[in-house]
Amino acid sequence: MSTHPRTSDGTADHDRPARPANAVPGLNALLVPTTELYLDLHRHPELSGAERRTAARFADWLEADGFRVVRDIGGHGVAAELHNGDGPAVLLRAELDALPVAEDTGVPYASSATAPGPDGRPVPVMHACGHDAHLACAAAAARWLAARRDHWRGTLLVVGQPAEETLSGARALLEDGLYERITPPDEVLAQHTAPFPAGMVAHADGPVMAGSVTLEVLFEGDGGHVATPHLTANPLLAAAGAVVRLPAVAAHASDPAERVVVAASSLRTGNTGHTGNVIATSAVLHVTVRAFSEAALDRVASAVEHMVREEAATDPLSPRVTVTVLSRSGITLPDPDLTAAVRAAHRAHFGAARVTGWPGASATEDFPLLTGSGAHLHGKPRIRGAYWMLGATSPAQWRAAPGTGADEKLAALPANHSPRFLPSVRLTLETGTAALVTAALARLGPPTARTVECPQTDIG
Repeated sequence: MSTHPRTSDGTADHDRPARPANAVPGLNALLVPTTELYLDLHRHPELSGAERRTAARFADWLEADGFRVVRDIGGHGVAAELHNGDGPAVLLRAELDALPVAEDTGVPYASSATAPGPDGRPVPVMHACGHDAHLACAAAAARWLAARRDHWRGTLLVVGQPAEETLSGARALLEDGLYERITPPDEVLAQHTAPFPAGMVAHADGPVMAGSVTLEVLFEGDGGHVATPHLTANPLLAAAGAVVRLPAVAAHASDPAERVVVAASSLRTGNTGHTGNVIATSAVLHVTVRAFSEAALDRVASAVEHMVREEAATDPLSPRVTVTVLSRSGITLPDPDLTAAVRAAHRAHFGAARVTGWPGASATEDFPLLTGSGAHLHGKPRIRGAYWMLGATSPAQWRAAPGTGADEKLAALPANHSPRFLPSVRLTLETGTAALVTAALARLGPPTARTVECPQTDIG
């Protein structure tokens, strides 16, 4: 039996990185309620568009700290602001929603929640992407800053965004007047958990995440008997042929130097309940394209549409084809000057060894809408944004991962959206809270103190 006290995720105190020299009391006292909030959110996840309880917990927390809170924006979105004299308006953004994933972590606080799925049947729900940690860190950072208004000047904004996983929440917030209902931000800051060592943060010199286009392809026929397939169009056959051809589309429609992903995410037919003697009247195929430039997204999405129509036309009795864009997200490309300033703030606080680079991931986000598409609503060409990655893997998880080098271990660790994705509670919350606070302090006033270097702070 170990004599070292352990956190709820099994991390021993001696595994934790040393506190920076500039730490003073403040974060330790905040960590207890922050952890309680995180564990509560983790146990009670809610799907995109159904985040009523999660939003209420977040809004109540911010309201208790003196923020003016606006609820139910774009669904269950939460926005809060705290004025503290003249100065810039800086927004901290986190997400509310979880995923239809059955948790398989084995921790005592694992989710057993279910929610109605698309067909009305219950599906398991889990915070498999770390949004519960993002919310808890944002809540803690907001509380720390609200209690220390002598450290900054300006307007602090905090947003809990609904429906990020469906890439619809940011647009819903903006269409529901987010930037008319709170002070329009000058800058937006956000972070995201990832399976690299907890206690670290990572910044990209270019895109942090890819842009995406998700297509829904509907193949329709008149149905028929499987004994006479020559008498009717077969939507399933056309859809299956399209799936097989997707890798060739990615290869032929993109430059070898481009990072492009084309993948089928689901295929279903309209003959649910039949036992195999009916040719379905329809088949629905979902295809996602990921790329790091808008031009590549447009080109490859167009190639996918051309291919599915061509595939359907190969049958003498061709099914009808309808292609719909279900969602589109831009490339998460932070402002380079703001990124440099936040990176410098993180290095000043954490030390250079805990601040690393990020190569860009083919995952996608609707964060760019909050800094781009929404900016015209208040007469600005663009809102500057900074976005960094937050390590979430505990030292114990890292040691247990197979492989001898970092690349092998990173490939073996459960990634976001996995049923076994499990952030290190204490390290993730401590580091994520400190990362948000130091970034916010570097960007808030007094205006004469706004430089690319981080002021000394009293958080660990």
